[in-house]
Amino acid sequence: MAKQGKDKAQKHKPDAAPEAAALPPATGIHIGISDEDRAAIAKGLSALLADTYTLYLTTHNFHWNVTGPMFNTLHTMFMAQYTELWNAVDPVAERIRALGHHAPGSYAQFGKLTSLPDAPARPPKALEMVRILVQGHEAVARTARQLFPRADKAGDEPTADLLTQRLAVHEQTAWMLRSLLEE
Repeated sequence: MAKQGKDKAQKHKPDAAPEAAALPPATGIHIGISDEDRAAIAKGLSALLADTYTLYLTTHNFHWNVTGPMFNTLHTMFMAQYTELWNAVDPVAERIRALGHHAPGSYAQFGKLTSLPDAPARPPKALEMVRILVQGHEAVARTARQLFPRADKAGDEPTADLLTQRLAVHEQTAWMLRSLLEE
């Protein structure tokens, strides 16, 4: 009987080997999105991360430096906006990592990847700050929108969901800021 048990164990071993061979290597990423699509999506998300971080820095700068009759309103509004942007960078960076790529994280990298200009060296007047932020939110929305078709085509629902959330925030914020510029 012991021999029969041993034979069974040996019979199961060869059956298990093909299953094990079919499994992806431990270091591979097999989430149902091709390597090419993951790389392209991570690249697009890196641009979104750079835009978001650059807009965060500009908004925070304007929060510190705003002056004039709308000081309290803008100071408070800018704080809410930079806080939202700060909270947005982590999910974007973590999605890049989930796709198997490194998230950019230096000023030099962000400077190369962003579509936004740096904050002006000399703080502008309050309404010019608002105009600059409108342009920034619209630019970030364009960056997110450009990536959406690739994520959708690849079946990357988490990235598509993230992009949808970011688009809603940036479009709404741009609208609210534009409203301040109406005469």
